[in-house]
Amino acid sequence: MNSDQLFKIVEKYSRQIDADFEGLAVIRIPDRKTVYIEQIDGMGRAIMMTEYKVNGFIYWAGYSSRSQTVFISLAA
Repeated sequence: MNSDQLFKIVEKYSRQIDADFEGLAVIRIPDRKTVYIEQIDGMGRAIMMTEYKVNGFIYWAGYSSRSQTVFISLAA
C-alpha cells in the first residue's frame, strides 16, 4: 500500500470512524504509538507508523499486508 492510499484511509477515518475501508480492517490503537507489534499465531511483527496531518490533527498510521489491516493512532 502506498502513502497516498494510506492518507486517504486516515482522512476518511478522521471524518467518520469506519471499521472497514474497501475490504481492509481499520483498527485504532492507543494514542502516540509510532510502532505497533501485531501478534498473529504467536509471532510478532513490527508495524512502522507514518505521520499524517489531517484536519488539524496528527495521526500515525501503518499497514500490515499480512493481516490486511490499517492501524491508526492519534498523535496528540
